[in-house]
Amino acid sequence: MHETVLIIGAGIAGLCTALALAPTGRDIVILERDPPPPAGGADQAFDDWARRGVGHLRHSHAFLARLRTIIRSEHPDLHLALLNAGCRELGFDRMLTDLHRKVYRPQAADREFVVLTSRRTTLELVIRRYVERYANVRIDSETFVRKLLTQRDPQGLRVVGVSVADAYGARDIIGDVVIDAGGRTSSGIEQLIEEGAPISEESESAGILYFTRHFRLRPGVGEPPRTRAGGTGDLGFLKFGVFPADNGRFSITLCVPEPEIELRKAIVQPEVFDAICARLPGLAPWVDPEISEGASRVFGMGELHSRWREIGGEEAMAVLGYFPVGDCLVRTNPLYGRGCSFAAITAYILRDVLVSTTDPAERIAAFQAKVTDELRPYYVNMRDQDRSAVRRARHQLTPGFRPSIKSRIVKSFLEDGVNIAVRSDPDLLREALRGFHMLEHPSAWLKRPDNLGKVLRYWATRRELKADAYPPKPGPTRSEMFAALGLSAEADMIRAR
Repeated sequence: MHETVLIIGAGIAGLCTALALAPTGRDIVILERDPPPPAGGADQAFDDWARRGVGHLRHSHAFLARLRTIIRSEHPDLHLALLNAGCRELGFDRMLTDLHRKVYRPQAADREFVVLTSRRTTLELVIRRYVERYANVRIDSETFVRKLLTQRDPQGLRVVGVSVADAYGARDIIGDVVIDAGGRTSSGIEQLIEEGAPISEESESAGILYFTRHFRLRPGVGEPPRTRAGGTGDLGFLKFGVFPADNGRFSITLCVPEPEIELRKAIVQPEVFDAICARLPGLAPWVDPEISEGASRVFGMGELHSRWREIGGEEAMAVLGYFPVGDCLVRTNPLYGRGCSFAAITAYILRDVLVSTTDPAERIAAFQAKVTDELRPYYVNMRDQDRSAVRRARHQLTPGFRPSIKSRIVKSFLEDGVNIAVRSDPDLLREALRGFHMLEHPSAWLKRPDNLGKVLRYWATRRELKADAYPPKPGPTRSEMFAALGLSAEADMIRAR
C-alpha cells in the first residue's frame, strides 16, 4: 500500500523521521512553521536562521553514540556531509584520565563511544539539505498546522490529516499517516485528549534552568588541552559543561537550580556569565581572552519538564493514524543529552512498525510497546536523578540541614566508589559508557557481579590510597562565588525558610 505521510515540524525529530521513512518510498510532506534556512553556510545559519518553533536552537547540542551509529549506518553520505560541514567527533580517548592512560589498552569496542557534536543550527542545516535531496520528500516552510483533522472510526478516533494556514490562506491536507514532531509546544495531543482519546501523561519539573553562550576561538588558536579539572562539573548550586562545536566555535552551558533566584537573574548578563566561567578551573582556559571571544548573547531556557506520554492502553487502541515523536511524546532534561537520540530512536521504531503491518490498531499498539521497551528505562533513570538533584538544591538553601545516614551512605558509594572506579579503570569506563550512550540499559553495567565487585573494592579502599582518582575541586563554594559576583548569598536561603 502506497501511503502519504504528513510530518508536523522540520526540527531534529521531524528530519530524523523523514530520514527513516524516505527510503521506504512513501510520499512525505513536512509542514514547518518557520522559514527555511538562509542560503549560506553554518555561520550564517547560526546568525540569521529564524526558528521561533525551536526555543533551544542555540543551546548546546551533541549526538550520542546511539544516534551517530544510526546516521553512519543508515545514511553514510549524511555522516560524511556532517563532517565536511565541520561537525566534530569526540572519541573514547577524550574520556580517559591520567590513571586510565597508565593501563589503557585499545579495544574494538572503543570505536562505539563517539559523540557527534556541533552547533544545533549546523546539525539541522546539513540534515535538512540532505533530506531535501529525496524526490519523495517535500518541505513546506512557513506553514502553520492549526489542528488535526479527525473522524470517528469503528476502532476509535482516526487522524486523517491536518488543517494548515500559509501564504495561500487556510486549507486542509489529507494524509494516510500523521506524525507529530511539533515539539513541546505542539497542541495535537491536547486536541486528541479533548476529543476523548485515552492518552496518559506524567510530568514533573527538572528543577533547573539552562543558560548557554557561544564562543569563537581566536584566529590560529586551538582548543585548550584537557586538564584534570575537566570541562564539566557540579557545584550543587551550579552545573556546567563546555561543548566543542564546529568551525572554531564552542558553547558553554551553565545550569542553575530553580530556587537560586539571585543567580538566575544575574547570569543572563554576558559579563556575569563570563565571570562565573573564569572562576571554574575546568572552564577558565576556554574563556581566556587570548583563547576565545564571546560570539553570542546568553540564551536562557526555563520551564524544563520531563514528560512521558502513552497513546494506548489495554483496551482497543483509540488513536489511529497518528504518531507523536520527539518532545511531543517524551521530554527529557537536556542535561543528559538524550533528546535528539530519543527522537531518532522513536523515528526508526516507527519505520519498522509501518513497514511490518498496515493495520492501524496493530501499528499504534506495536509503536507504544516498542517505545516503552526502548526508552522508558532511560526516562526513569533521568527522572530519578532529577528528583535527587532537586532535593540537594533545596537542602543547600536550608540552614542547618543534615542529611540522613542513608543519604550519606548513598553519596559516599557514588562519589567514593562508583565515580572513583570509573575514573580509575578503563574497563569500567567502557561499561558505564554503554549506558550513557544508550547502547544498553543505563544501570545494566553496575548490576553485573564483576563490575559491582570492582566498585565495592574501590569504595572500601582508604581515601589516601585513591587520592589521585579524585578530580580537583571543580570550583568555589556558593558563598565564595556569590561574593566574587557581588550577589547576596543569603537572599534565597531566607526565601527557603
